[in-house]
Amino acid sequence: MPSRILALASLGLLITIQVACSRGGEGELVARARTIHENVVTIDTHDDLPQGFATPEADPGVRGEHQVDLPKMEEGGLDTAFFIVYVRQRERTPENYESTKREALEKFAAIHRMTDSMYPDRIELAYSADDVERIHAAGRLVACIGIENGYAIGRDLSLLERYHGLGARYMTLTHNGHNDIGDSSDPRSDLGDADAEHGGLSEFGEQVIAEMNRLGIMVDVSHVSKQTMLDAVRLSRAPIIASHSSVTALRDVSRNLDDEQLLALREKGGVVQIVAVGEFLREDPPEKVAALQALREEIGITSYAARRALSDEQRQEYRRRRAEIDERWPGADVSDLVDHIDYAVRLIGIDHVGISSDFDGGGGVVGWNDASETFNVTLELVRRGYSEAEIRKLWGGNLLRVWREVERVTADLGGGEQSL
Repeated sequence: MPSRILALASLGLLITIQVACSRGGEGELVARARTIHENVVTIDTHDDLPQGFATPEADPGVRGEHQVDLPKMEEGGLDTAFFIVYVRQRERTPENYESTKREALEKFAAIHRMTDSMYPDRIELAYSADDVERIHAAGRLVACIGIENGYAIGRDLSLLERYHGLGARYMTLTHNGHNDIGDSSDPRSDLGDADAEHGGLSEFGEQVIAEMNRLGIMVDVSHVSKQTMLDAVRLSRAPIIASHSSVTALRDVSRNLDDEQLLALREKGGVVQIVAVGEFLREDPPEKVAALQALREEIGITSYAARRALSDEQRQEYRRRRAEIDERWPGADVSDLVDHIDYAVRLIGIDHVGISSDFDGGGGVVGWNDASETFNVTLELVRRGYSEAEIRKLWGGNLLRVWREVERVTADLGGGEQSL
């Protein structure tokens, strides 16, 4: 065989071997990631409830159009979800306090309906950190409950104990708009909000923090102003969480945490749950921003309340046209999410970072757009070189550590009897 032909043949063989090795390496990486994903307890700390949750309108046991349901959790290996009792901020009147309390109780009832009567063989409600591990070991999915917006208690501290008895294990102090507890990161001009109302936590907010510590409800500082967050760190006797926030250094939006806040959270022993909301991770081009705004206005998505009031037909139309916009201008993806995780880990350490989605409340990125794609997050973490022990911490170990410390503080204070 002429030497030139022999050289070409050798080169072709080398390329074939390199491709095969590359494919083999990728296969090994995926297999390792799957093993890790199966070994760890995955906890997503923020999943909103669709309208009509735990009824035929939004049956969590049926694979449907929403981002989180039991089949999608099972398919994606999402073991634990904090289902959220969200209430929107409204004018602070006695009538609104009362109607908001009814709304919150209806959402608690829906979560209990899912776990207690509809699908008790598939999912169980956890009241403690130990419950999470016990239920998971028994082969069932785990439900936990968080409250989003302290407006759910109005000015009635006794409601904290009632909600704790129903299973609430964290409460976000504010949402969009100031409330009686403290200042929000996003004041509402339509409610008459100034940039700041209380200068951080109010006096009532200080009482709320103390009562949450006594009961064993984790203090959540997502959505709160910087000063409210720093006040919460200073006053809480237990570690705090940010249940669904990312980092300002990579995306400067009001809902993210800056380095000073992240370092304060670390000093308190807390955890930031980096959230898969595209606009909190990466800036979209102006053309996409304009297209999305035009679509929201056309469909009628002018507020959180309007979004939740959409009909099924409107939701489907929005999702179809949103997908067309995303195809033209691809949005943030799993890699962007892990960029924020990387940054937080470098700044405050592996023990203080976790993961959340905000599914069915605006969350979802390319590659992790519903619970069925949860494995892709683990795969990207493995690509970045995280070990199984580190991934275990990120996916829930850190959150469980904080939860247990909150329980310990509660025991020291003599409060927080578990209720069913």
